[in-house]
Amino acid sequence: MYERGVKYMKCNISGRNLEITESIKTAVEEKITKLGRYFAPDVVAQVTMSMEKSRQKVEITIPVKGDVIRAESENSDMYVSIDLAVRAIEVQLKKYRRKIIDRYQTAGASFAEEFMDAESAEDESEIRIVKRKHFAFKPMDPEEACMQMDLLGHDFFVFTNAETDQVNVVYKRKNDTYGIIEPEY
Repeated sequence: MYERGVKYMKCNISGRNLEITESIKTAVEEKITKLGRYFAPDVVAQVTMSMEKSRQKVEITIPVKGDVIRAESENSDMYVSIDLAVRAIEVQLKKYRRKIIDRYQTAGASFAEEFMDAESAEDESEIRIVKRKHFAFKPMDPEEACMQMDLLGHDFFVFTNAETDQVNVVYKRKNDTYGIIEPEY
């Protein structure tokens, strides 16, 4: 859908611990409209808004061709959080445009032609791996892996799970809890 040359993007808005007022809904739709220039008309953004104490959080998730483009932002002002999350999506798209095209030969199905054809100085930026580490995996349970991670002072730890004999990752979450990433085959 178009209006005065602006391409709209569909979005589903949901709230956790927050009532989505008409003004918030309008603000989200206006900001998500900016992302419409990057995507095909059938791509739908999922916007989840939540509030905890004085933190206003916005998460934008856009599924494309089996992958997900995602950004989240927290601020004391919901409208600022919306702006920051949309800006983060734009930065990701511009930075990884060339890689997206290379990875998806059929990228035109999810992304707007103008976006895929555009040239950008950010396309030249590459992901550079500047350090490699090698270590032996010792089978351990997730609790021991969390302890090892804390002893090393890292935010994540890769280990072989003694219970499943698979490679897992434990990581520290923002609220001083832990998460685990397990492969799904």
